[in-house]
Amino acid sequence: MFQIIDLRVNGTAEPMSANPGDIVFSWRLLGEGRAKEWTAYQVQLFDKESPVHEGARTVWDSGKVELQETYATYSGPALESASLYWWRVRVWDREQMSESVPARFGTGLLTHEWQSEWIWSHPEVVCNDFAYFRKELNIRGSIRTARLFVSAHNSANFYLNGGKVGGYVTPAPTNPWRRKYYTAYDVTSLLAAGPNCIAAVAHYLGGSGQNYVNGVPGFRLQLHVVCTDGATDVFKTDTTWETIRDAPHRIGTPYQQNRRISAIEDFDAGKLDHGWMRVGFESDKCEKAVPADSRIGDWPMVGQELPEGEIEELIVPAELYCDAVSGEAQKPGSERQTVRQVFDAGKIVSGWPRLRLAGTVGATVQLRYAEQLDEQGFVKHNVCNEKSDHYYDRYTVGVEEPQVWQPDLSYKAFRYVEATHHTDRLVPGADLWIASAHTAMREHGSFRCSNELLNEMAEACIQTLKNNTLGQATDCPHREQAQYLADVDLQAETLLYNFDARPILTKTLVDFADGQLEDGSFPYVYPTNFDNPAFNKQIPEWDLHYCTLLWKTYYTYGDIRIIAACFETAKRMVDHYWAGLDEKTGLVPADRPWQISDWPYSTVQQTAPFLTVQNIKLVQATEAMADMALVLGKPIEAQSYERMAGKLRVSIVEALFDRETGLFRDGFQSPNYHQGVNGLAVYARLVPEEAVSSALETIAEMKWESRTVLSLPLLRALFEGGKQEKAYRMIASPDYPGWGYMIRSGAKTMWEGWDDINSHCHAWNSYPLRLLQEYVAGIRQRSPGFRDVELRPYMPDDLTFAEATVTTVYGELFIRWERQCRDKVQLRIHVSIPIGMAGRLIIEPGFGAQALRIEESGEVIRVCGNSCEGIEGVTSCAWNGDTVELGLKSGRYDFAFLRESYE
Repeated sequence: MFQIIDLRVNGTAEPMSANPGDIVFSWRLLGEGRAKEWTAYQVQLFDKESPVHEGARTVWDSGKVELQETYATYSGPALESASLYWWRVRVWDREQMSESVPARFGTGLLTHEWQSEWIWSHPEVVCNDFAYFRKELNIRGSIRTARLFVSAHNSANFYLNGGKVGGYVTPAPTNPWRRKYYTAYDVTSLLAAGPNCIAAVAHYLGGSGQNYVNGVPGFRLQLHVVCTDGATDVFKTDTTWETIRDAPHRIGTPYQQNRRISAIEDFDAGKLDHGWMRVGFESDKCEKAVPADSRIGDWPMVGQELPEGEIEELIVPAELYCDAVSGEAQKPGSERQTVRQVFDAGKIVSGWPRLRLAGTVGATVQLRYAEQLDEQGFVKHNVCNEKSDHYYDRYTVGVEEPQVWQPDLSYKAFRYVEATHHTDRLVPGADLWIASAHTAMREHGSFRCSNELLNEMAEACIQTLKNNTLGQATDCPHREQAQYLADVDLQAETLLYNFDARPILTKTLVDFADGQLEDGSFPYVYPTNFDNPAFNKQIPEWDLHYCTLLWKTYYTYGDIRIIAACFETAKRMVDHYWAGLDEKTGLVPADRPWQISDWPYSTVQQTAPFLTVQNIKLVQATEAMADMALVLGKPIEAQSYERMAGKLRVSIVEALFDRETGLFRDGFQSPNYHQGVNGLAVYARLVPEEAVSSALETIAEMKWESRTVLSLPLLRALFEGGKQEKAYRMIASPDYPGWGYMIRSGAKTMWEGWDDINSHCHAWNSYPLRLLQEYVAGIRQRSPGFRDVELRPYMPDDLTFAEATVTTVYGELFIRWERQCRDKVQLRIHVSIPIGMAGRLIIEPGFGAQALRIEESGEVIRVCGNSCEGIEGVTSCAWNGDTVELGLKSGRYDFAFLRESYE
């Protein structure tokens, strides 16, 4: 008997804007016992909540499909747009059938089905503009379903009858000329027959900033209501909508950062009664909306698959400082002093403060943010390492009764908040909270061990990733909030093992496809205002991460559609670099102003005409293209890319490998032999076979000079090349340089580099958690979609236990090992493998392989070299030299390795 859980459409639980022409159902299975197998499945789709619901119609029935799969592609009649559907799954084993609880999803609108107009509050295009919209509408009868479709540029908050609808930082940023995201909601329960009110606050940036495309200001909404009598009404934005004449947000405020990515929210609550979001608001405070700027054209509307931002935690900050300040009177003639306070959230978070204020009408509180305090203990006037006097928001009290406000049309990242200009002390937990927010990705993964520094490091990696996934995967959540391909490729390591990361990584891949330049290369970040000279940059090495990011995203989820959607983009990029190959050397030249082999503060020599790192990354990208072509059923292209990669491998060795030293130079004829360059070369299998051992020995003994980018392949090369102890010590060391030094210095998030400067929350330095899960706990994926896994833990002397959980498409995979056990047990290993997955547990010499007896839940598996049968789920037990290998099917296992045999 199975429990069928986690029903998803296109990888998302209950999406409300699914593309009706591209539907894939998926699910997971739970069940007691081991080696659980199913023989067939069936998917049924209905137009009402339950197949037994009165009048329910079966839209599609897959029939009983005799395959061991946990997904099915919809192949029924065309689905209607803007509609709700319900579906269920049945699964058979050899004895009985199990059935899921029905789940639902909603289809979206295609571009040509949008009837509403783009509107704004005035015809001018103004930077840092805020517009308030409202519309009263009458619903004729009892509601069966109500679907809301809404978009804005750049972002908006939406309300129905005074209540907020949806999440935060909505919609996610894109290039709207290529795709403009909209979000969709089932709002049936928020509406009633008779008068209702829809409202929105929209925000436009327009400052040619780093992490968005200007476009033009606009707001667009469409509400589809189906009544119980079958009548349908469509309510849509047009020039009959009202806007607030004197809105509480000050328009044209300065940008908070040098990169112009968010605006100061300066909010005067006295300008607007909260009743503006409800029926019956005074119309004399409103005027009619106008059509949006004509340049908005026909932006292609696409349903946003990425979950919206959500508040994960409301933090009550600690008050570090409070004192009265003279000479800051609120009003002319007032003699009241103001208060200056400093608060500490305890860690850097992405989000915003939440205020609950009452008091003197017209009183103002200003909230300034920073990662750090200055020498006097006040908040620095910085955004990360860049000076800014504008990293604050401001609120003006409107009424004497308490009101709640938060500046959430964009987000900030900070640990400390300084409150000034207010006349009364703010009480943490009563007047002030810190909202920690991130994209609503489910968190499943974990790591824990007997070393508390490593546990704190794992927590810091997770917090860093959360801070950098609000609307898109970013490098840092304060200074830039930008998508870099190399950064996302590195942070994907831990995202894929610990979060439901498919939507946010797919967004990155699609964004760069939209931003691809005519020659096939990419901007250095995207989305961005590439026509702004400040952001008109490219990094060739970063381009090549597109293929490795695409492959690892596919490999984790096993869904061919991930590759199919982006293959041509990847092909154009790789072919672009191959077209520039130097005929004499067979290498790609370093011909761009900005070449980066490592970062930050790299010591790799970058002046050579041909750089080793760039050429190795082209090999990796080309080999990924060969693999992806094979997956897509393109054998001719696969063979072509295989030959190209092989040819480039030969050229790299001939031109860049020094056979006297047994190492690769940093570049053509360079005198430098960088540790990270050679770590990458070993990991990419470019070092000639006869030199691999000496190269590993050399890089293991070198001073640690790799930075963030090259330390990942360096550590992988060491872990996989027999130098596990060196790699582990590099991660676990509390000394400079390294991640342990950050944690020992008090960091709760990972820094940009080794030094206590620049960004103190940088996502690409979160990969140590992945390495701990993969090598110390030992969870290693061995086939697309986690169909097969290898559990091969490394057990350093200073750890008594380690455990990890990794999220997969089949469910959560868990392992725990512990030593120094009682009852003569040398080693215990606990394993939980989800249904649908097969595993191999490998225990290497020194970690228990020399045990004379192995038991599973008290039953003997092996006694002095003789295999024992009859252990359910254990498919094999073999000695390979001094290594023990156990084949496992799904289920939970408790292994004990003992030194003593039976008497």
